[in-house]
Amino acid sequence: MRIDVLSLFPDMFAPMRQSIIGKAIDKGSLDFEVTDFRDFTENKHNNVDDYPFGGGAGMLLTPQPIFDAMASVEKKSGNKGHVVLLDPAGRKFNHEVAQELATYEHLTFIAGHYEGYDERIRELVDDEISLGDYVLTGGELGAMVIIDATVRFLPEILGNAASAEGDSFEDGLLEFPQYTRPADFRGRKVPEVLTNGNHAKIAEWRLKESLRRTYLRRPDLLEKRQLTSQERDLLDDIKSEER
Repeated sequence: MRIDVLSLFPDMFAPMRQSIIGKAIDKGSLDFEVTDFRDFTENKHNNVDDYPFGGGAGMLLTPQPIFDAMASVEKKSGNKGHVVLLDPAGRKFNHEVAQELATYEHLTFIAGHYEGYDERIRELVDDEISLGDYVLTGGELGAMVIIDATVRFLPEILGNAASAEGDSFEDGLLEFPQYTRPADFRGRKVPEVLTNGNHAKIAEWRLKESLRRTYLRRPDLLEKRQLTSQERDLLDDIKSEER
């Protein structure tokens, strides 16, 4: 996969070259490049923003630097990719959107600043995404979150494919509690079911605790889920236990 980002603050993306994503870049599994669209300005002051026609508070990003930066990306890679605009008006980002984005061979993110965009910039865009119902000072942090969540679905990014498959939200439930050694840490013991080697019992315990955590913390997820008969029985037990 190739990922391009158009941003005024390319140094903010230094963390993307660390940890798992950094290893993917080093291995050649991921091409990642940030383009400073201020480099493409045509005015002597290198301004990328201007006042909105008709008045109003704040400044808008002007189209010329972003159009020309996008043309540069397209020239380097042969296409502009699936272009994502970080915008509060976009569709809300979630697990399913990350999986969808992971199917593209090339993604390009436009991370804006200031009050907003000149509307003509949207002509370049295939998708508009928001992290949630709040406003950040710029799109860089949003782009990093989306990129991190997306590349986890690429082959060979995680050391163990099962790591992604078992994560929270993968099957519509929050992840069950997990433990590692020692089995007894200062009197805090690991549930016995996890140490007895009975894999069927372990699987049932994990499912029940996933349901319990989801019921207590994100009951809205259960409303969207078609429960199996086993899950309904376990959930009834949980509700009785939690009363």
